[in-house]
Amino acid sequence: MRLDTFTTPRTARVALLGPADASALRGIRELWIVLHGYGELAAPFLENFRCLDDGTRLIVAPEALSRHYTGRLEDRIGKEVPIGASWMTKEAREHEIHDYLTYLDGLHAHLLTQLNGATPAITVLGFSQGGATSARWVASGSVPVARHLLWGCALPPELDIATAAAPLRRPNTVLVVGSRDRFAPPDAVARERERLDAVHFPYTFESFEGGHRLDTQTLGRLAASISGY
Repeated sequence: MRLDTFTTPRTARVALLGPADASALRGIRELWIVLHGYGELAAPFLENFRCLDDGTRLIVAPEALSRHYTGRLEDRIGKEVPIGASWMTKEAREHEIHDYLTYLDGLHAHLLTQLNGATPAITVLGFSQGGATSARWVASGSVPVARHLLWGCALPPELDIATAAAPLRRPNTVLVVGSRDRFAPPDAVARERERLDAVHFPYTFESFEGGHRLDTQTLGRLAASISGY
C-alpha cells in the first residue's frame, strides 16, 4: 500500500459583516479577517463581531475547510447534531497548513477584487486554533497585515519570532487571554510571554475576566484603540 497526493479545488464558505454595495466598500477604513477556533463555524463566530459593525469596517470570517459532526458518536446517530470545522489536525499536517495558507491567500485576493481599489488597513484576528492559523499566515509574509490579534492562543513554536525582519514582527501584535481560560492557564501564559520577551518580540498584552471565549467589551476597546477613537 502507498499514499499519494494531488490538488483538487474546494468551495470555501465565508461570512461577512459590513457594507455590501460597491460604493460603500470603497469607503471602508478597515478590513478585518477573523479566524474561528476548533469546532466552530464562520457565521456563529462572526456574531461576536457585531459590536464592530459601524459601516466603516468589513469583517470577514472564512470557514475552515474540514467540517465534522461534534460530540460522541452514540449521541449523534439519528439526531440533529452540531457541526463544527477544523483548520487542521496532526494528520498530513504540512499539507493541511499549505492548503489553508493557499486558501487564505486566495481569500485576500478575492476580497481585493470586491473592494474596487480600496486599500483599507488589515487586521487579522485568530481565536484559539484560528490563532495558530493566523500566525502562520502572517508569518508567510504574503499579506500586508497592520494589526494581529492573537486571542486565547500562543504563537506556534516553529515560527521565526527572533529575526528582526521576520514578517511576524511587522504588525502591531496583541495577545489577549481570559483570566480563566482553561486552555491558556497563567503558567502557560507566563511561559509564552517569557519566550517572546527573550527575543524582544514586539507585542502588547490584554486580559479580561472570563474563560476561553471572545469578549465583546475587550474587542470593542481594542478596535477603538486601533482606530484611534
